[in-house]
Amino acid sequence: MSALELSVVVPTYNRRENLEAVLPTLLEQSLPANAYEIIIADSMSTDGTAGYARDVVAKSGERVRYLPGRYAGRAAARNAGIASARAPLVFFTDADILASPTLLERHAAEHARAQARVAVVGCELQVRSLEDYAAQRDHPTLRKPLHPATRRTLSWLYFLTGNASVRRDDLLAVGCFDEAFTGYGHEDLELGYRLARSGVRILYDAEAVNYHWHPVGFTEQVGRMELAGVSTVRFYRKHPDFSVKANLGMTPLSLWLHSALRAAPALRHALERAGSSEEAPRKNTWPYIARQIAYQYHYVSGIKRALQEGAPVS
Repeated sequence: MSALELSVVVPTYNRRENLEAVLPTLLEQSLPANAYEIIIADSMSTDGTAGYARDVVAKSGERVRYLPGRYAGRAAARNAGIASARAPLVFFTDADILASPTLLERHAAEHARAQARVAVVGCELQVRSLEDYAAQRDHPTLRKPLHPATRRTLSWLYFLTGNASVRRDDLLAVGCFDEAFTGYGHEDLELGYRLARSGVRILYDAEAVNYHWHPVGFTEQVGRMELAGVSTVRFYRKHPDFSVKANLGMTPLSLWLHSALRAAPALRHALERAGSSEEAPRKNTWPYIARQIAYQYHYVSGIKRALQEGAPVS
């Protein structure tokens, strides 16, 4: 196994339908087949994932390994993948993210060129359907990346593990993912924060592209935002650093604006009605703006709930 350069860690739970589209894109990479392995860390799915994964393993041999376990969240599943990884470089993605053909080669090349300790974050594009994926894959002008192509470095705030790679030794040195982050949000940012504090530089590669196929409706995203607010307080209590509060929006101004909106239920309900409209995804429109305000309200609701459940933070 000495030829292995990279271990791909894919946490999953009840995503068989997605995996059937995602795994072929990971198996059909420009990086030589003997240079990487794929580890599926399954949190005991009940949708037939186990049978499908074992079929893939049988056909692919040692290129794919199935690692089921009673993981209490994505952090624990990823940590199991790190522990099992046989390559010096670990690449993180998710079970609903489709890879471009050169994705792994780009990550491996960035690390090979680096003169210092680095992590690499690629360009993760959002797609609504497999049809949208095909359109963005074949027509780059349709893409809406988060970062400009000229950007070369990122802060820990953008260490998103749908498309990120780190040397295994650096992960082990900082303690890997914090498994106390069992809810939605921030387990990846918190790891990025620790990596950056340890001296790891976070690089951005705009050509290391993959496609996140998980459209989220308004109601589901509201729930996610509240959970992310709870995770923000956990993050800050672990790292009482002003930059954490400032970057994650846990400021006196955001708390005050939340209180003002809470005191105006009619306005708040109007924002949520507009935000839940099918027109909301269209940027720079009133429904879109209303949706962002509603999301922020629920995010800060999560922050306040977590603050009330524990000691206040300064």
